[in-house]
Amino acid sequence: MTVSERTIVLAGATSAAGLTLATTLIAAGARVVATGRSAERLEPLQAAGAQVEVADATSLSDMQSLAERLDQVDGVLPLVGGWRGGGGLAGQSDADFAALLPSLEAVRATSRAFDAALQESDAGRFAIVSSTAVARPLAGGANYAAVKAAAEAWARAVAHGFAKTARDSGAPLRAASVIFRVKALDASVLAPAFLDLWTKDAAELNDGVRDLS
Repeated sequence: MTVSERTIVLAGATSAAGLTLATTLIAAGARVVATGRSAERLEPLQAAGAQVEVADATSLSDMQSLAERLDQVDGVLPLVGGWRGGGGLAGQSDADFAALLPSLEAVRATSRAFDAALQESDAGRFAIVSSTAVARPLAGGANYAAVKAAAEAWARAVAHGFAKTARDSGAPLRAASVIFRVKALDASVLAPAFLDLWTKDAAELNDGVRDLS
């Protein structure tokens, strides 16, 4: 299997990392659907050959609307992120925590909206970008580590859902949910790792954690 001719949704893709991923996927023959809240910030992705959609990756209704408009979806990668920290536990403000929550909200919204489509694909792949901080949380990054840990728990629940559906139907597992852990996001490392998900069997990938640090 390869990613060629597959439809991949990059949700919240207006960062430099999103552009790198889109360019890599398009070069590999994929159809990339890139979402963002700003039409202007989506322009570089459109110029690179992606189909762009003005939609909020943290909004379940926006993601469900997009899912209904697409004829197929074979991969989903939410890219909403950011970091705030420092100051020990006393410095873990409510404002910083609130600012970090959209990354978890995007994982929840995209996984729910595209669940059926990914399970209908012969090689559906859902992936999230987490952090090595989950394995070793520090006081100054407690907000960040907690949000990432929650996102990992959600992605593992997605994996369980994929496995249960396959088991209950007596069909082979075709969809996989994967966690990528990074120390710092490097799209040149993430992109080939994401592409690699279509070279392996879903049973080997599902509920897996891949350390890219």
